[in-house]
Amino acid sequence: MPDHSAETHSAETHSTETNTAGPLAGVRVVDLTSVIMGPSATHILADLGADVIKIETPEGDSFRHYRPARGAGMGGNFLHLNRNKRSVRLDLKRAAARAALDRLIATADVFVHSMRPDAILRLGYGYARVHALKPDIVYCGAYGFGADGPYAHKAAYDDLIQAGSGLAALQTAAYGQPGYLPTVLCDKIAGQAIACAILAALYERRAGGGGQAVEVPMFETMVEFNFVEHMVGYAFEPPLGPPGFNRVLSPRRKPYRTRDGHACILPYSDRNWRDFFIHTGRLEFVDDPRFAPLAVRVENIEILYALVEEEAPRRTTAEWVSFCDSVSIPCMPVLGLEDLPEDAHLKAVGFFGSAEHPSEGRYRTMRRPVSFSGSRFAIRRHAPRHGEHTAEVLAEAGLDPAEIAALTLEETVQ
Repeated sequence: MPDHSAETHSAETHSTETNTAGPLAGVRVVDLTSVIMGPSATHILADLGADVIKIETPEGDSFRHYRPARGAGMGGNFLHLNRNKRSVRLDLKRAAARAALDRLIATADVFVHSMRPDAILRLGYGYARVHALKPDIVYCGAYGFGADGPYAHKAAYDDLIQAGSGLAALQTAAYGQPGYLPTVLCDKIAGQAIACAILAALYERRAGGGGQAVEVPMFETMVEFNFVEHMVGYAFEPPLGPPGFNRVLSPRRKPYRTRDGHACILPYSDRNWRDFFIHTGRLEFVDDPRFAPLAVRVENIEILYALVEEEAPRRTTAEWVSFCDSVSIPCMPVLGLEDLPEDAHLKAVGFFGSAEHPSEGRYRTMRRPVSFSGSRFAIRRHAPRHGEHTAEVLAEAGLDPAEIAALTLEETVQ
């Protein structure tokens, strides 16, 4: 089992020492992604121990420049998403920079990019050429839309994918009109899918299958993601009903107003509802055939959600949590982002910490949420300054000091 001791997770400061290599130690990733989708995938790989080499244009990843920041190009979001990576500045419009990247690819296990299919080909780094440089490489194209479809050349942003994948339309049932979730969910879900696909390809390579090309399109990823619970009767041919899972589409499915705040109060099982009815004095519902078993209850969920909404304001949030916890009814107070660092559970597992960046000073950290019994999470490297590791990484790729000096001088004076 993972070690959840104080030494592992509860310290105020997350370790930046190299006393843990991580499960992916020895895997080198050449990363041509930027902003959130691709970097969130390589963030996972880096935290798991991979040597992620972030290739940046002379302007740098645009995510660097979001404010607030203490230093130029080192915004707060960038610090988290790009830790444990090394930054190499290369202007790939220049032949010398592409030659240097070629040599670096020859040392890599994984090549991942988030450019559109035609753009990566124009740059000269389609799968055929990268495979020629390193025959067993795992090559991952992180696209907005699958390369074989008519949308392949469309720009892809989280809002666009929320609209196109059905996610925005799902808000109509609850709010009367389509809407975007206030988080870049599509970017982050796609990032998880990219990391998972790369790990699967690495596993197959280790088993003797060799390298291969992997495609992870955000649009298709989110369509599949949305249909997991919303397929229902639409799964059959001919359909037994329209797509859409009624319970989660209900406008009454929401945090309920309590006497002093809001909470998620979610009786789910037969026993949960019986305890809820007894606690609230609604005994007329205890043996009501509309509410048991589960399949029948889901068909009448609007009545029950209305009941919870009616009862919730009669007690404080703390009273609801205390009662629900005592009888194992799922319940959580609604916590704001600013509340989370003080949450008792997150403190106990040492989720938040702090570290000292050599140029940006003290900053808040979050550990990798997963744990391994064989290794302990560590921030091996702080988020890199733009091009911080250019000379170091190019030397590892076999460039001599004169070549590195000429290349870095060229990058600087352009």
